Amino acid sequence: MQYDYDVVIIGGGPAGQQVAYGLADDKRILIVENDLWGGTCPNRGCDPKKMLYGVVEAKRQVDVYQQVGLPQAPTIDWTAMLTFAKSYTDGIPSATEAGLRSANIHHNRATVKFLGAHALDLDGEEISADKIVIATGAKAARPDVPGQDLLETSDDFFHQMTQPNKIALIGAGFVAVELANIAVTAGVEVHIFQHNDHMLSGFPRAYSDIVATNLQQKGVIFHWNADVQAIEMEDDLQVVTQDEKVAGFEHVYSAMGRPANVADLDLSAAGIELADHGGVKVNEHLQTTAENVYAVGDVAASPAPKLTPVAGFEGQYVVDVLTGRTTAAIVYPPTPHTVFAGPELSQVGVSLDQAQAAPEQYRVVTQKLGNWYTYNRIQDKTAQVSVITNQNDGVIVGAVVLATDAEELINYFTEMIAEKHTTDDLKKWIPVYPSVASDLSYLYE
Repeated sequence: MQYDYDVVIIGGGPAGQQVAYGLADDKRILIVENDLWGGTCPNRGCDPKKMLYGVVEAKRQVDVYQQVGLPQAPTIDWTAMLTFAKSYTDGIPSATEAGLRSANIHHNRATVKFLGAHALDLDGEEISADKIVIATGAKAARPDVPGQDLLETSDDFFHQMTQPNKIALIGAGFVAVELANIAVTAGVEVHIFQHNDHMLSGFPRAYSDIVATNLQQKGVIFHWNADVQAIEMEDDLQVVTQDEKVAGFEHVYSAMGRPANVADLDLSAAGIELADHGGVKVNEHLQTTAENVYAVGDVAASPAPKLTPVAGFEGQYVVDVLTGRTTAAIVYPPTPHTVFAGPELSQVGVSLDQAQAAPEQYRVVTQKLGNWYTYNRIQDKTAQVSVITNQNDGVIVGAVVLATDAEELINYFTEMIAEKHTTDDLKKWIPVYPSVASDLSYLYE
């Protein structure tokens, strides 16, 4: 059968673009996007967040230096800070589309739904494709409660050009913690409503509790074990839980996770199933239950963390499959992830919980670093690192880092895990001193 396209890619974010550029020279392709070209990360996710984080981190560092030489703390100009991030994000959609055009990649703006495993509807136009790649990402979840239409999401946070006085965040995961840190450091009164007494559930409790304490010391108010039952509007926004009603909010943001963005796709028309825990069900080759359809990035129920670099990695894997370069199952490298909470919390590899549950297999060394030179110099009093090695051969297999420079240190650990380095290998390496790297050889003792 002659199809209109060899491959249609649904979604113009990092995963979809990776597939499109990787196949552009070999296949007749079409990439389709119904929102902003470039996807969540550069438009309303990790990129603008990191720009705002850079500003508030500079303030935090000066704040901790007030007693050691910088007595005057700076204030944050919210509008200027948001404008700084906007100066980057405003150009992303047009630049992304220009890149596709320059590469002669056929692209279209449309809402897509499946008509069958090889047939798609693009805003009323029917097209066919031999292979289809779903790369539609994820979207913010909202609680099913009265007043849910009053809720905003992180998308709205990045467009809030006037500094609010008081905001609430529902949830205590990555998004809530990072937005709370930005806002409270800028001088906003921040409340977090969490359904249990644990934030950042994917991280070790001992570490996430320190992050919570750090945020509380900055001024964040936590409402633990709070089931949000309604959002109400009187003179202002009010959050109603089973125990209290908290008023005075200018904005209430839902930060309860990001489920797969599949609502408009009509997956059942192609026989595509969802996994029990959400996301498009895929096998070890990222094929869905329709064997000619693949899913990559945040929309896929793959075992890897939902991160932009992972999306690109999965996209490249599908390129290799569709061009015949590989028939092997996907194998993920060690993948670090970081919560930018000032200080940062990072982890990679074997989890601390897993290691502590198997002491015959793993050795765990946890050290508080606040008095070490590196962290005393920057007055990072809560810095702490746990390093996990195999008991039998000393190979580094996991790490958790809570520190101002955790994003740097975790990358060193990631490389060592990927290369199966042992603690003895560090004796053959002479890094710059003093530096984060120069501490590495002392973190296993």
